[in-house]
Amino acid sequence: MKYYLLLPFLLFSFISFSQDRSIYEKHQYIQGQDTLNYRLLLPDGFDPSTEYPFILFLHGAGERGDDNEKQLTHGSRIFLDPVVRQAFPAIVLFPQCPRDSYWANVKIDRSGPGPISLDFSGDNPPTQPMVMVQDLVDSMVAESFTDDKRIYVMGLSMGGMGTFEIVSRNPELFAAAIPICGGGNPDFAERYATTTPMWIFHGAVDAVVSPDNSMLMALAIQRAGGAPALTIFPYVNHNSWDYAFAHPEMLPWLFAQHK
Repeated sequence: MKYYLLLPFLLFSFISFSQDRSIYEKHQYIQGQDTLNYRLLLPDGFDPSTEYPFILFLHGAGERGDDNEKQLTHGSRIFLDPVVRQAFPAIVLFPQCPRDSYWANVKIDRSGPGPISLDFSGDNPPTQPMVMVQDLVDSMVAESFTDDKRIYVMGLSMGGMGTFEIVSRNPELFAAAIPICGGGNPDFAERYATTTPMWIFHGAVDAVVSPDNSMLMALAIQRAGGAPALTIFPYVNHNSWDYAFAHPEMLPWLFAQHK
């Protein structure tokens, strides 16, 4: 297991370029009575005859809803950086989870004074939003312009939990995963420990989702034969995604992974 312990003030670079999130196309994926809103970013100069890496990004609980906007609050801007778009052309998918559901099938207890209590026990069926995300990803992977050897997933908080879960349900699909301030079921780590490289991020003083969740997952993956990277940011609370996005090695590492 690789550990990274970085000082927050060394991470940030200030971005001055224009970031127009309307570039993310608005779409809906409909199954019967259920609708999954999503936004899709295509590479500059998109050419359907070219194969591109594909990134699924799962947002946190605060961005749930039906406006097809809030899911772009965190993480969307990094993919609008002209330097990133030139260096790492990719198809990026931001689905939006309905307000009354979650990506992962987890029991959450918010009654305590400290970080929320998470129960991932049991091999439970996926939530309906997770079912629809998986189907939507499958449809995108089937497109000729998607490089099926470079399918990535990343997510924060509730989306970090969803990242662990969708990888456990699809252990052969993803070339790499980046769960940020999330957690999962360590019993399922053996499903993907040797098939899906992971870089796990968390804040050391996260008062919402305890960093113990990420450390437990990293240990379970290692014990199952994997070699996860784990970065714990000192003095950082729940917004560890800001520090993860600013890490200069995050995107180069992600796009270097392939099946």
